[in-house]
Amino acid sequence: MTTTQYLDLKGRSIFLTGGGAGIGAALTEAFVGAGARVAFVQRSDASAFVEAVEQKFGSRPLFLPCDVTDIIALQASMAQAAEAHGPVTILINNAADDTRHDLAGMDSDGWDRAIAVNLKPHFFTAQTAAEGMRAAGGGAIINLSSISYLMGNAGYPAYVAAKAGITGLTRALARELGPDNIRVNALLPGWVLTERQRRLWAKPDELAAHLDRQCLKRHLNEEDIIGAALFLASDAAAMITGQALVVDGGMVTTG
Repeated sequence: MTTTQYLDLKGRSIFLTGGGAGIGAALTEAFVGAGARVAFVQRSDASAFVEAVEQKFGSRPLFLPCDVTDIIALQASMAQAAEAHGPVTILINNAADDTRHDLAGMDSDGWDRAIAVNLKPHFFTAQTAAEGMRAAGGGAIINLSSISYLMGNAGYPAYVAAKAGITGLTRALARELGPDNIRVNALLPGWVLTERQRRLWAKPDELAAHLDRQCLKRHLNEEDIIGAALFLASDAAAMITGQALVVDGGMVTTG
């Protein structure tokens, strides 16, 4: 875990989607460790994770069971978080579903489901958080996208389309919310080898080929995303908005 400390994060009210597993769990731990008051939603049971975090840091994140495709329930969870911790001033949209699919096999319901998980919540959480952020004098929104659309990856076109949409939404919201001192940035991880990735898709030959293309010759793990998220949430990034920060070991290079 990163040792960099951002003292301004202490006591901040943070709302995180998908905060009980994978990258989201690492982010929950990091922000709790930074002294923030963290509330997160997760569809699956995260009770054991919450207990472990409390034992580790002496502070308990607020777990609110919720399916992010249920926008009314998601907004209600944000209201609960604000009631418990004060107005949410840092919003992290992390929840996603990268289940593999192809063009021929995708029907209308499947498409709608992919967008409902991977893009729609980002809009409505920002809409819900904006009022409290304005009242607090500002805030930060971090939307997790993916390098999958920069690479033009095949194998999950609806997911890739949604992740591209996130960066467009991020830039639009940065422009709209900037006058209220609300910063909106996208964070684009590379192939982070979470337990889910290792179990379902991380085949030895594909891992080797991926690593061969990376500039840095180490596979990413969840903790590699922490530093960038803490930075974007903190006052150290006070004049950074509308940006897409790639954390991928140099898989995608520009210039």
